[in-house]
Amino acid sequence: MCRSTSRALSSLYMPRPDPSKDAAKKKKEEEKAKEKELNDLFKIAVTQPKVPVGVDPKSILCEFFKVGQCAKGFKCKFSHDLNVQRKGEKIDIYSDKRDEESMEDWDQETLEKVVESKKTEYKQNKPTEIVCKYFLEAVEKKQYGWFWDCPNGGKDCHYRHALPPGYLLKSQMKALLEEEADKIPIEEEIENQRAKVTTTTPMTPELFMQWKKKKIEERDAGLAAQMAERAKNDRMSGRELFLSDSSLFVDDAEAYEKYQREQESDVMGQKANGDSAGDGPSTSTKASGDSEVFPHEDEDEDELDMDELNELEASLSKTAIQIQEPGADA
Repeated sequence: MCRSTSRALSSLYMPRPDPSKDAAKKKKEEEKAKEKELNDLFKIAVTQPKVPVGVDPKSILCEFFKVGQCAKGFKCKFSHDLNVQRKGEKIDIYSDKRDEESMEDWDQETLEKVVESKKTEYKQNKPTEIVCKYFLEAVEKKQYGWFWDCPNGGKDCHYRHALPPGYLLKSQMKALLEEEADKIPIEEEIENQRAKVTTTTPMTPELFMQWKKKKIEERDAGLAAQMAERAKNDRMSGRELFLSDSSLFVDDAEAYEKYQREQESDVMGQKANGDSAGDGPSTSTKASGDSEVFPHEDEDEDELDMDELNELEASLSKTAIQIQEPGADA
């Protein structure tokens, strides 16, 4: 009883097959099988291009992807971007394509044409360095490209189809002139920047002299402190020692000459004393004559150099100041 009841209930709630859905599903499967068969046939005809040495395969469009047959997806080494074919090398408007032609690229018709033109070369207009006006017009109007053909005979045009080095087009010249006109002079730019600054003190000659004096004092104080520190540590250089006390330094040549003069004067003095003791009054005149030979040497020893004169002048000025101070207090 329970089994029969459950079967009856299941038969009531079981979905009945829809003939239209079954037919659509069968038709879809047949279309897939047909498409697969066509793809298998087309795969035989489609071949990938050979990649030249040094060329990125991603710059070449996949031939299977072009016909919708590539099953590799992102793993394919060729590009699946249809815009790759449009991204070609830009044409160079600074070189003439005809300059690159050689006899290796000629066919029999071109060769015969060149031979025929050579026969009447002197009767025709020779090629010139003048730029073709039609070429310039096409470049200015942005009409020049790979498929542009010169109205003046195409490849037979005797004028140049290339811009000279450094040539500026009218559009480029116009842009440069507009940029130059919009440019602000440097003087005006400086004034504008100065006007933006508000928290500053105006510079005057008096303020500048005060600043300069302050900087000089700071520099001198720093140098003096550095000199004192180095003198304290016995690390002063020869230049610093000379600047601190130049009297400690004497040239070697002058010191040697001074020592030699002192030695000669001592020897001559001893000789004069010996002669005066042995010969009596007759040698006194000679001794006096000998003593008269060297007065200029003693005078030279009494001469002062420039440093000693400067020190003497400084000491005299200090003495004069000290003498004047008691009188000023009185």
